[in-house]
Amino acid sequence: MRTSCPCALLLLEVVALALTQNCAGSHWLQSFDTVTYGPDTWEPRFIHVCYVDATQVMGFDSNAATAKMEPRAPWMKQEPPEYWKEETQEALYKSQGDRKFLEVLMNYYKHSKGGYPTLQKVLGCNVENNGSFLRGHYRFTYYGHDYITLNEDLSSWTAEGKAAQLIKQTWETHHKAEHWRTYLQGKCVEMLRRCLDLGKETLLRSDPPQTYVTHQVRPGGNVTLRCWALNFYPAEITLSWQRDGNNQTQDIELGDTRPAGDGTFQKWAAVVVPSGEELRYTCHVNHEGLPEPRILRWEPPLPTISLMVILIGLLLGALVMGTVAIFLIQKK
Repeated sequence: MRTSCPCALLLLEVVALALTQNCAGSHWLQSFDTVTYGPDTWEPRFIHVCYVDATQVMGFDSNAATAKMEPRAPWMKQEPPEYWKEETQEALYKSQGDRKFLEVLMNYYKHSKGGYPTLQKVLGCNVENNGSFLRGHYRFTYYGHDYITLNEDLSSWTAEGKAAQLIKQTWETHHKAEHWRTYLQGKCVEMLRRCLDLGKETLLRSDPPQTYVTHQVRPGGNVTLRCWALNFYPAEITLSWQRDGNNQTQDIELGDTRPAGDGTFQKWAAVVVPSGEELRYTCHVNHEGLPEPRILRWEPPLPTISLMVILIGLLLGALVMGTVAIFLIQKK
């Protein structure tokens, strides 16, 4: 199904999808290239952003007042001016190639600028904490329909769409898979290691989650227990429910791991339980910031005394004290 959403929204969707693919104890470097036409633009807009895990480290926008690659993380400013000049030249080179590619695909499908035709590319490499290569990926998408994906073996392609099939044949003839495999296992890994070194205080930290369980009565009489994990980093975390010490798999709802907007993440897991059996369920939280898995249980609120009872008690106490004081004065 084709989409005409602005490129910024598409980028956010792709980023959100990619960030869920991290392996525990590993790190991703991912770059996203988007080139799109609009009904009021003379030439396509080109946007490049680069992420390490959930942190954007650099970016380029052809519509900016000064179209150049810029640092988006404070620690990336340690790179010398020559580095940013080289990255800017590479972004300009990519933008020219992608714009031509977009126009070729628009002519092939007879698409107009009014529908926001968009070309997107995402590529990245994944390394262990010791810097060794784990895996890589490359995906090329046109207009949310035609796409080409480099398979996990980094040696073959999967394509969908008429134009994508033709492009796949051309890339196979010119051994494009070998080119991208060399890049992902080489330059991409080197760049990721460099970023991890520059930003180690941010990227290699471990912030343990703040956790608690909430209780909500459902219309049918059952209860939803929701286990929350907040303000943790990195994003890899496991939330699970147990009933009497056994893993609970039914009536479970697991929320996505979402950025909190301050560099940390949030996640929740909910279970539906019969009313009165809440204390038989425990939530188990695993995160590298915790010395051991954390076990939580819903804690019923302490019994509350009504305000009227408190006021009556205070009044009676005052009367008793007053009576005693009068008695002592009269006796004296």
